[in-house]
Amino acid sequence: MKLIVGLGNPGPRYEGTRHNVGYAVVRRLAQQHGIPRPREQFHGEVVEASIGNHRALLLAPKTFMNRSGLSVRAVRDFYKLPHEDILIICDDFNLPLGKLRFRARGSAGGQKGLQDVITCLGTQEIPRLRIGIGPVPEGWDPADYVLGHFTAAEREQIEEALDRAAAGVVDWVAQGIVYCMDRYNAG
Repeated sequence: MKLIVGLGNPGPRYEGTRHNVGYAVVRRLAQQHGIPRPREQFHGEVVEASIGNHRALLLAPKTFMNRSGLSVRAVRDFYKLPHEDILIICDDFNLPLGKLRFRARGSAGGQKGLQDVITCLGTQEIPRLRIGIGPVPEGWDPADYVLGHFTAAEREQIEEALDRAAAGVVDWVAQGIVYCMDRYNAG
């Protein structure tokens, strides 16, 4: 089984913000591959999905971004998942808008939700997909920027990136992280 985690903040106030692109990808995957209704479990919303020949759990932690690791650890421990079968999807304001970057491991790079996952799981050996939402405009506080909504001009570009990200997750399930790094990280 694979665990696919979309990071974000719960509630209508954060719906559609830059910080919630992880949630948006998980929702797309749930619509395409999942059962109709999520269930509340593991401090989040969980949807069971079939992606290709694989069983997957789609998780949207409801702990707020900075405490996402609590939810991820609960699922990992319950299902006894190896770390290579977990994919974390999050925003990255250091990447240009719409750019995707798969990685097999590494630091959080300033992404606080990813940092909490790394801390709670006790390892940096966690596959992740970062979705570019940057750059932060000069003079803006990064916290205000990530919690803001996409402009009309950005919306089309980010929608295309979210579709590519969902396709990338399907490829990750079937082909693995190296394939996805080769295919999606270019450009």
